[in-house]
Amino acid sequence: MEKCTLCPVACGADRNRQAGFCGVRSLGVAKYCLHAYEEPCISFGKGSGAVFFTGCSLRCVFCQNYELSRAARGREITPARLADIFRELEAQGAENINLVTPAHVVEPIVRALEIYRPSVPVVYNSHAYEKIETLRLIDDYIDIYLPDLKFYSPALSKRYTGREDYFEYASRAIKFMSQKPLCMREDGKMLSGCIVRHLILPLGARDSMHIVRWVKENLPKDVYFSLMRQYVPFGEAEKFPELRRKITPREYREVLGCVLDCGLKNVFLQDAESADTKFIPQWDD
Repeated sequence: MEKCTLCPVACGADRNRQAGFCGVRSLGVAKYCLHAYEEPCISFGKGSGAVFFTGCSLRCVFCQNYELSRAARGREITPARLADIFRELEAQGAENINLVTPAHVVEPIVRALEIYRPSVPVVYNSHAYEKIETLRLIDDYIDIYLPDLKFYSPALSKRYTGREDYFEYASRAIKFMSQKPLCMREDGKMLSGCIVRHLILPLGARDSMHIVRWVKENLPKDVYFSLMRQYVPFGEAEKFPELRRKITPREYREVLGCVLDCGLKNVFLQDAESADTKFIPQWDD
């Protein structure tokens, strides 16, 4: 943390003294709760024990957790306090511990997991703009990887995140994550494995189809794929004319057709009603 290179930005900040590109110095949490709106095998019965970390190393302009990714919300805590949060969520009946956007704070999270290792699965919920070296720091503690594969096109990732190299890093990271062995209980709860998510963007159907084909050609057949149609304008979307609307039924059908043509084995789909701000977490003061 004295010369931070945890994420591909590799800003080199001394995070004992100042915030890095991610917007934070140390471990910050904005919210923790039982979260019902993950994939069914993750939220399952009582909900996923989500811990929303402050800051982000990617900062998509349309981020639905915008206040978190810009470090506008959150409170600094210690690894010992985070370990207590894991215990609290388990006591509430959490189906798993869901680490939401953890890459830039992997080191203090590992210290928390060394203090207390949950008895339920641990989920690494990520934008996938990751370095494999960082993933290896925490991999022994992770049961389920839940990465977003956001962009195939360097032009799109540069426009919406400023990072032209997104797919270069994300594709390598997801290949690493996809090696986590799949273990599903008979009742449909995931205990171990990988779910690759992809959010369809307005005017983004062609890029989405490239991603579907890449998943088909490069990842193990038992990896789950979650096709999301939940996009709603948020964050800085108003600055981008094409992002000011939800996706159309036609855009969704085009991408869904590609999923069917590719014959992906394990797929989650969303109803059109998922594109609603009511599913975005509310941040407490």
